[in-house]
Amino acid sequence: MATLIGHSSILIIAVPLLIAFLTPLIGMASKKARNAVVIVGLAFVAFLVFALARDVILNGIHIYTLGATFPGLTIPEGTMVPVRIILEVDGVSVFMGIIVAIVSLVAVIYSLSAMKGETGQNRFYTLLLLMVGGTFGMVFTGDLFNLFVFLEIASISGAALIASRTRFADSQEGGFKYIVVSAIASLMILFAIGLLYAQYNLLNIGALAAAIQYTMLDRIALVILISAFVMKLGGVPMHMWLSDTYSVAPVSITVLLIAASQASMYALMRICFTLYGVTLDLAVVGWIIIAIGILSMFTGVTMAVRQTDITRLIAYNCVCEAGFMLVGLGVGLAVLGDVTALRTYGTTAISGAIFHMINHALFEGLLFLVAGAIFYRIGTRDLNQMGGLGHTMKFTAMFFLLGALASSGIPPFNGFASKILIYESVYQFNPILTIIGILASIITLAVFVKAFFSAFTGASLPKYEDIKEVPKTMIAAMTILAVIIIIFGLFPGLVVDWIVRPATDALVGQTSYINAIVGVIP
Repeated sequence: MATLIGHSSILIIAVPLLIAFLTPLIGMASKKARNAVVIVGLAFVAFLVFALARDVILNGIHIYTLGATFPGLTIPEGTMVPVRIILEVDGVSVFMGIIVAIVSLVAVIYSLSAMKGETGQNRFYTLLLLMVGGTFGMVFTGDLFNLFVFLEIASISGAALIASRTRFADSQEGGFKYIVVSAIASLMILFAIGLLYAQYNLLNIGALAAAIQYTMLDRIALVILISAFVMKLGGVPMHMWLSDTYSVAPVSITVLLIAASQASMYALMRICFTLYGVTLDLAVVGWIIIAIGILSMFTGVTMAVRQTDITRLIAYNCVCEAGFMLVGLGVGLAVLGDVTALRTYGTTAISGAIFHMINHALFEGLLFLVAGAIFYRIGTRDLNQMGGLGHTMKFTAMFFLLGALASSGIPPFNGFASKILIYESVYQFNPILTIIGILASIITLAVFVKAFFSAFTGASLPKYEDIKEVPKTMIAAMTILAVIIIIFGLFPGLVVDWIVRPATDALVGQTSYINAIVGVIP
């Protein structure tokens, strides 16, 4: 078991990539065998993620050096800097791994029935696994260039999956927009990496953080990196692509796109807190991120109000929820240099933002799966053409209501647990920010109540009287997310103590991440 945990970080990335290339071969022999291999493989990966999380929480940062005699070796003997590909997994990295593990397993279970009638399923599962492997790589790598490489893997496979249903014209458009935005963001990231490498001859994040001098080129690189990752996570004003891609992709893939956006949020945190956190002009950058968060809240919720397409409505809500995370992180970053404020409310704001990341993936994922279930049965996403579906799709209606209440921050669901942390801490920083957040949540509730009544209540339309509930695997996938939402809402203290607080401590404690690579900084 110790050996397995020692190699777990690379296995978590390698297993999905390996199965991705085996899937077409197995699929040609047996579809059932292919599906079984994919599910068992991702279940094994999830097991490794939770085992690695336990090890990181108990024993500290996990280092894995590819090509070294001893995988935990960070700097090859006789060299001054880390020159090999290094995976560095701390509390926040493994927290993100948990999100990706849960979401990817649920997505595959849901896809078994949802994609059953589609052509090219071998290619579909291959691309899905490539996207999962790329997302895991983004959150586990300790190297900026490999962050770029894994981002490319996740982006290219994601674009292909969005456009996979070729009979829908809007799917082609959504895939094209996603690849264009991803290409622009990737080029910006590569350019910023080049600026840093030209100055310090380093690519490892920990080594760069120890050497960075915060020159003008460093500041330019920071602006570029923030812009690129905000673009990838769908923050305002670079959010235009999100609704056009989330709403047209197969919903199991949309759930993975949410996890990929969260990985970009993680990269933004890693850059701001770890790479630049030691010498950063904290207040200015913190307020920039807060401003992006507030704009995302306002734009997302106001655009959701006017939507009649249920998937676009949920997609704009994703923009709004990203704003809550950005505000919490921005407040924590703004007071990072003030020890008193950091201890009083700064770490709580960061914890609320991190907690909201996993909650966001859960309740938005559930809402998208419900929207996919509706489309699976009636073939439309237009709320004006729905009505009375709750009479025959009782489980689907219940899951939508649960996700809507969680997203709106209504107790006792998980969205309330993370939003209350953000409200309380941000109020101590600036009360106006909390008021804006509460108003956004109130409007979100109104939007989802309207959508629920449009889709599920009233008399059943004659053409939907014979509609049945979706297949069991789709119900099972939604049930998994619903159960976790309820557990996180009823026992938020346990979640915060076990996984959120260690992630917050890892993010705030930049020196631990740096020292794990370069040794103790004098």
